[in-house]
Amino acid sequence: MIKMIASDMDGTLLTSHLSISELNKDAVLKAQEQGIEFMVATGRAYTEAKPPLEDAGIRCGLITGNGAQAFDADGNEIFTISIDKRIAKKVMAILRENGLYFELMTSKGVYSDSQPQRLENFATLLAENIPHITFKMAIAMASTHLNMLHINYTESYDELIESDDIEVLKVITFSDGGQEVLQPIAREIEKLDDVHVTSSFPNNIEINHVEAQKGVAVKRLAEAKSIDLKEVMTIGDNFNDVSMLEVAGVSFAMGNAEAGVKKVAKYEAESNVNDGVGKAILRAISEKL
Repeated sequence: MIKMIASDMDGTLLTSHLSISELNKDAVLKAQEQGIEFMVATGRAYTEAKPPLEDAGIRCGLITGNGAQAFDADGNEIFTISIDKRIAKKVMAILRENGLYFELMTSKGVYSDSQPQRLENFATLLAENIPHITFKMAIAMASTHLNMLHINYTESYDELIESDDIEVLKVITFSDGGQEVLQPIAREIEKLDDVHVTSSFPNNIEINHVEAQKGVAVKRLAEAKSIDLKEVMTIGDNFNDVSMLEVAGVSFAMGNAEAGVKKVAKYEAESNVNDGVGKAILRAISEKL
């Protein structure tokens, strides 16, 4: 019997319009009413993850930054796992050498050093996920969403991370060339100490501390609540979800998931545009998975 559910957001809980459907919302609330602990496990920062949940009226705990941080339903921080700043500087140097734009997720929010690049990246994401919209429309939508997500801008990442009250939680970089360009760079970064490299979209790689993984976080939170991992259900669609799909007794890959992710999961849900999360939750409850 399921006692805890951890769901990814983008490509999973969220529709292509980056919102939570009525069926998904109702299924989450039903699970919570039955005493099941529901949480979101996302690569997003807390400030990026919170708005869609608030819009849907869902109050839950969050694992953010791929497992770099966890928060309870009241927004209180449970733990933080940051990248050593010496290592973060080496990661940034490698990305610069390869001419890649990147962003920093920190304990003080997400930082970009280029507003136009940030806008273009987000617009590209929207254009790829929402059918029948032009890039111009995607730019307009991206502008609105970026204002909501509280992105910070800095002229110097190097000066930013020198601040004693800033911890680097994740580095994320992008390439229009996709994984063909990014994977050789990922392999170079993986040679550094205590880092884990994964991906949440075909056009990015994400760098965390080796202990900042969704699976590690899910296991840690389940243990804190005395919940056996056999009683945990996880749902995801991309490679940064694999670690939590591997640790859970019940795991669902989305219908729109990468092929390699589907191989790891025990079950397959419908796609994110067909209420896959909600239907998987209702199935788990009715069939007592």
